[in-house]
Amino acid sequence: MPTYASPQCGPPQPIWPARAQLGEGLCWSVAQQALYWVDIHGRQLMRLHLPTGERTQWRFDESISAVAERFAGPGLIVALRHRVALFDPASGVLRTLHEAEPELPGNRFNDGKCDAQGRFWVGSMDTACRAQTGSLYRVTDAAIDCVWPDNFPVNNGPAWSADGRTMWVNDTARNRTHRGDFDPATGALSNAAVWLRFAPGDGYPDGMTTDRDGRLWIAHWGGRCVTCHAPDDGRELARIPLPTTNITNVAFGGPELSTLFITSATSELAPEQLAAESLAGALFAVETDAIGCAPHRYAG
Repeated sequence: MPTYASPQCGPPQPIWPARAQLGEGLCWSVAQQALYWVDIHGRQLMRLHLPTGERTQWRFDESISAVAERFAGPGLIVALRHRVALFDPASGVLRTLHEAEPELPGNRFNDGKCDAQGRFWVGSMDTACRAQTGSLYRVTDAAIDCVWPDNFPVNNGPAWSADGRTMWVNDTARNRTHRGDFDPATGALSNAAVWLRFAPGDGYPDGMTTDRDGRLWIAHWGGRCVTCHAPDDGRELARIPLPTTNITNVAFGGPELSTLFITSATSELAPEQLAAESLAGALFAVETDAIGCAPHRYAG
């Protein structure tokens, strides 16, 4: 059985106190040495150029929740409220690729990212976080396919193992992390089952990522932390406390892929919490001795 070491993590540093309503959608650009992230409820895409600190923002007419760079074309693939689109930040051109769930006006797209073959995976969710109307979709230029239908109140992730044969999906509202078998060639997911639950007071599993050693890093909505887990039995290897309650997403980036970026949210905080948590909605950076995996780009 592999041995998974506990990573060393420095203190979290706020690098963009954006006061985001719902920070999410982290995507590191190796080519640009820049970090993309979103404010879902604020309908904004944001970009931080790490070497210079330059900040750029784009506003949309609807929610934007997930981002990945493209391989064959300029710009990004993005998840909007009920559609997946191609967006070129340089020109501002936005082109719809696929629409989904017109029969579910109470739903919206949420978290997403690309697998190693360049397919974009995105989950939908009930905006009230109660109805089990969320699904998991696999997106190519040719089609948007529902892989896991009508099961999630809130769907987050996914993340993959280093060999690409295991996939994790977070069932956030029901405090469950699922693990299943993944076929890299076909993009099929099978044998998915509940793999991990968090203790009372630890919040709910939100966005996540894996590092080069296979360890899984999970943001805790309502839990004020990020945890790192062994991919075999889910045991906790490290915990990063954060100075605000709702932690939403994690991604590795930086020149050595050793900086863990973390988003947070002001959404659903009581007035007294908002007053006390001046860094709610901020983007944080944590230096680690872990090495992340460069994000995969969309094949289209």
